[in-house]
Amino acid sequence: MALVKAVFASKPPHHSPSQLLGSHSKLIGNLRYDKWECCCYLSAQSHNANAPFLHYSSSSSDVGGGGGGGGVLLQHDDDSSKGFHKDLSLLPKPLTAVDLTSSPSDGSKVRVAYQGLPGAYSEDAALKAYPNCETVPCDEFEAAFKAVELWLVDKAVLPIENSVEGSIHRNYDLLLRHRLHMVGEVQLRVNHCLLGLPGVRKEELKGVVSHPQALGQCEKVLSDLGVVKISAHDTAAAAQTVALNCVRDTGAIASCRAAKIYGLDVLAERIQDDDENITRFLILAREPIIPGTDKPYKTSIVFSLEEGPGELFKALAVFAMRNINLSKIESRPLKQRPLRVVDDSNEGSAKYFDYLFYIDFEASMADPRAQYALGHLQEFARFLRVLGCYPMDTVL
Repeated sequence: MALVKAVFASKPPHHSPSQLLGSHSKLIGNLRYDKWECCCYLSAQSHNANAPFLHYSSSSSDVGGGGGGGGVLLQHDDDSSKGFHKDLSLLPKPLTAVDLTSSPSDGSKVRVAYQGLPGAYSEDAALKAYPNCETVPCDEFEAAFKAVELWLVDKAVLPIENSVEGSIHRNYDLLLRHRLHMVGEVQLRVNHCLLGLPGVRKEELKGVVSHPQALGQCEKVLSDLGVVKISAHDTAAAAQTVALNCVRDTGAIASCRAAKIYGLDVLAERIQDDDENITRFLILAREPIIPGTDKPYKTSIVFSLEEGPGELFKALAVFAMRNINLSKIESRPLKQRPLRVVDDSNEGSAKYFDYLFYIDFEASMADPRAQYALGHLQEFARFLRVLGCYPMDTVL
């Protein structure tokens, strides 16, 4: 972990929350991801491309995200009058479209892509799955998919559902758009921390920055503090912005790793309203793994059905009659044909949504029960695809 000491000649300007909420506020400008991504990397002109930041033009949203194998510990001067700044040149450098044709990897480590900035929960999930991996941040979910497809990385770790907020629908849609395979899952217990500049007490805070979902999940603590809530693109972006702007009366909600990376103090831990806040991540790869029966396995599939009474019941029954437990079922509109016109007694005026059904069931594809169940389902499903068979994560 690199250690850098940032020394500046003059004290940075102080901003109050009222100034931060203005239309021309420096901080608020930074919090809109499509606006602040340029300015927050003005100093990131390093030649270090070991963990590139994959950049695409469209935006996406995530509860967490961040990367950069191991992070950077930034140390401030003992003289508090000089303020506190970061040297962003040591964080992962954005990768341009020109660079997508080749990978800077030397092949010595597993390279894992994730969505977000260094220090977010998605990076924590990647490091839980592959403790010695090289993490590669991506600015959106689709960029992580493309990074695997283009051989820039070996794996991608992306959130699929949260115990409080529910499913990440964007990633369900991307699973069909890209031909990657699920090879694992990671369950991560979320520990929301209140972060601030060194020496700041939580009672001094007048504003708190974070992803909207993180702000909503910490409603009780924030209400007790009486702070102004400010939205950011993700939790790591919030931590980076507070550190970058040296706003002493504004804190951030992010992970403990984000505090270490951006040189912030942890003012309070586990401030979420619900202690059992767990996010489930999928591990994606170019090739599937060979399923076994030596440990608990999970299989994920997607299918569509013809319209008619009892069709979904029959689809689910193929698992029930073989004593296979379904751990999740999710429906998403079929985008190519969202409405189906039914020619019935009202002369074709009845319209129904057409759906894709995503199912996770607890059985390995090496288990004959799973093979028979899918064979049975295929008899009446209009479309069926196995997304992956992988070991279950049973450790939190």
